[in-house]
Amino acid sequence: MFDTSLWQEACAFAARAHLHQLRRDGKTPYFSHCVRVALTVALKFDCTDEKILAAALLHDVIEDTTVDYDEVLHHFGKEIADIVAALSKDMRMIESKREPAYDAQLAAGPWEARLIKLADVFDNITDADTEKAQQMLVGKAHRALKLAEGDPKLASACDIVEELIGKVQANGIK
Repeated sequence: MFDTSLWQEACAFAARAHLHQLRRDGKTPYFSHCVRVALTVALKFDCTDEKILAAALLHDVIEDTTVDYDEVLHHFGKEIADIVAALSKDMRMIESKREPAYDAQLAAGPWEARLIKLADVFDNITDADTEKAQQMLVGKAHRALKLAEGDPKLASACDIVEELIGKVQANGIK
């Protein structure tokens, strides 16, 4: 039997969990976002830790699918499940309470969750189809940067996100 790596298992799991979901444009498979977030972690932020890449691929499965924490725990272990849980908003809450609760959860969670969040906002900005949408997402990027500030493990990723924000604020990115 061929032994697959953890990130390959996470990739297949996330692809199945997000099956038939589309991005806001109504055309792009949602799973492409998960892959781009993992690629951002690996290629832009230079982090190739297999557990972090697996968590990046899985970062939206609890929040946006029928998968729950226990299922992620069963398949991928506590460390990855805790990272994914820290990245998952409680969608039962009203937005005005949900967003501050989410920020507090990320702040209290493992540093790996904040790294993945930086990759998430990076991808959302670069994937936005209008300059107006990019500008709106800059606020979310600033929130992610504030949560990551002061952590030397996240300094390089913060620099990359700040550079992207600068480009958006200057004249948009292409």
